[in-house]
Amino acid sequence: MRRRTRTPPSPLPQRHGVDPVRVRLPAEGPWATVGEYLVERLSGAGPGVVRAMLDAGRIVGADGRAVAPDAPYVPGMFVWFHRELPEEVPVPFPLEVVYRDAHLVVADKPHFLATTPRGSHVTETALARLRRELDLPALSAAHRLDRLTAGLVLFTVRPEERGAYQMLFRDRRVRKEYEAVAPYEASLALPRTVRSRIVKERGVLAAREVEGEPNAVTLVELAERREADGLGRYRLTPGTGQTHQLRVHMNALGVPILGDPLYPEVADPVPAADFRRPLQLLARELEFTDPVTGTEHRFRSGRTLEAWSSYARWAAGQ
Repeated sequence: MRRRTRTPPSPLPQRHGVDPVRVRLPAEGPWATVGEYLVERLSGAGPGVVRAMLDAGRIVGADGRAVAPDAPYVPGMFVWFHRELPEEVPVPFPLEVVYRDAHLVVADKPHFLATTPRGSHVTETALARLRRELDLPALSAAHRLDRLTAGLVLFTVRPEERGAYQMLFRDRRVRKEYEAVAPYEASLALPRTVRSRIVKERGVLAAREVEGEPNAVTLVELAERREADGLGRYRLTPGTGQTHQLRVHMNALGVPILGDPLYPEVADPVPAADFRRPLQLLARELEFTDPVTGTEHRFRSGRTLEAWSSYARWAAGQ
């Protein structure tokens, strides 16, 4: 039986709440030096970037010492480095902590703030912010919300407990309730449970429904309607967690969520500095039994969807 190699701890600290990049060299290959492999592996960084990092001593081994530009290739070796962080537009909305104990942090995320570092959103993410503000460098996300969706996100404090909380979501042992604002359609009979098969292809912005065994289930209920502006406030309870599931299902019912740039039609991506007319989707409640302490938890977001509280203000993008 093949023994699993233990990953050594990072010799580099976090920077702005962001972990250093870790790379493990393959067990075999044609490279004579560590530098040759890294130049090939990290070719997307641009011409000369990796060589410059090696020359500057910015790539280190497990002992924290800089890897020499001509260091011989060592199969299975780990190296770490900090990538250059992109310039980011600050998201000018507060990230509220609604609960914190020795195991969990539950945050109420604003619209436009990504949950975890990805792509061009790195330091302006909920995870990086919380690590800095709470001084919890080991904090991790147990699940994610889309950048455009607001509401409750659960983070774990202790790395050894992260798997137990992630399994709650994987095994669908967390009751999640969302709220959305969308057009009111009198002919739409509610409540109803929507079942369909949703696929999301890599490189394609929007997900889509296809024929086949359903893999996405959502209970859709009308919580309130307002005749004056033809809007409804909907309660959405997902039984599964497919990408964009709630947005796809609401669109399929003929009542796409207000502010959605993908459904029913794909528009240009929302620029990082455009905070007007946020998607009117909110992760309102999380309810679960704590797998570590056995505590029954129920958390509720204190946010209000702007199109419901003031449609004119939301529509004007103020």
